[in-house]
Amino acid sequence: MSKLFDHSIRTASPAHAEMVRKYELYRTMVEFMAAALFVVGSIFFFYPNLVFAGTWLFLIGSILFAVRPSIRLLLELRLANLPVPQEFRPYGAAPLKQEMPS
Repeated sequence: MSKLFDHSIRTASPAHAEMVRKYELYRTMVEFMAAALFVVGSIFFFYPNLVFAGTWLFLIGSILFAVRPSIRLLLELRLANLPVPQEFRPYGAAPLKQEMPS
């Protein structure tokens, strides 16, 4: 397993780059939803009969903001477990373990 949060692993292969693209898309969608909930929740606070709903929107938005780093950590764990092609491995790095044919 490579080091977590090693930026060079993000482009080690087309599979790595594609995974980064997908997770960045997920993270952006979560950020957008959280921000939208905060904006709508803020507007709800202008109306006394919507304060309760606004509070719930704030809570859900806060939870989504907590999901953001979780998505980043999942990406890093997935990247660390993807094999790095030999041509992208640093000079002198140990070769990849090959499975023995049965």
